[in-house]
Amino acid sequence: MSIDSSNPTRPKASWIDVVLTVFLGIVALFGSQLIAGFIISLYPLIRHWSVAQGNSWLTNSIFAQFIFVLLAETIAVGVIIFFLKKTKRGLSSIGLRRPAWTDPIFGLIGLPAYFVIYFVLVNIVIQLAPHLNVNEKQQIGFTGASGAGNIILTFIALVILPPIAEEIIFRGLIYSNLRKKMKMWLAAIITSLLFAAGHLPEGGSAGPLYIAAIDTFSLSLVLVYLREKTGGLYASMTLHALKNLIAFIALFALHQL
Repeated sequence: MSIDSSNPTRPKASWIDVVLTVFLGIVALFGSQLIAGFIISLYPLIRHWSVAQGNSWLTNSIFAQFIFVLLAETIAVGVIIFFLKKTKRGLSSIGLRRPAWTDPIFGLIGLPAYFVIYFVLVNIVIQLAPHLNVNEKQQIGFTGASGAGNIILTFIALVILPPIAEEIIFRGLIYSNLRKKMKMWLAAIITSLLFAAGHLPEGGSAGPLYIAAIDTFSLSLVLVYLREKTGGLYASMTLHALKNLIAFIALFALHQL
């Protein structure tokens, strides 16, 4: 029986264990959104609102959208932490080790690398699929956010919460387990494809948002490298937050000036 060198008391992971763990990460991501959506939908029922009132609140209320994101990310991370504790793997097994002062520096350095990879991939895709709409807008919600309170909630929901939860799920749980059974480049591609696929629905009623998939695939390649380079998730969380911050400033903050 082989032993996992990262934890001498645990047998080395099998393919079944790796596949099930990766599946758990995906279920945690989408399942938490379904649960959060169900919980949020109870509020209009408690208030005895009409269907039209309830739908309007769920669609247009910045507070409702913030609570949805907060619940979804909290549930997803909670499921993963519960799983790690139950299986006695430890938080460090997915990169949640003690932060290092160099983590933010590595995250900052990764920003230009992401832009370069994204630029190259977009131009390759344009050459291969010239009819692809690369200007389609991402449906991220929080439309019309204005005022200090709403802007703060939007900032937390887009810049703070997703980088934490998504790094724990993808570069933490999923990549760390794939890496046990395959080379870095293959684990990186699979993780990045899963991450990109998770952002395809953000086109809303217009259909799959392929440009968002290209964007997040490019970002994930750098995030995976930072995970591998630093042995933790904090550098990748930093880069992820910086990338979202740029989008937040362009979409929301500049409109307040």
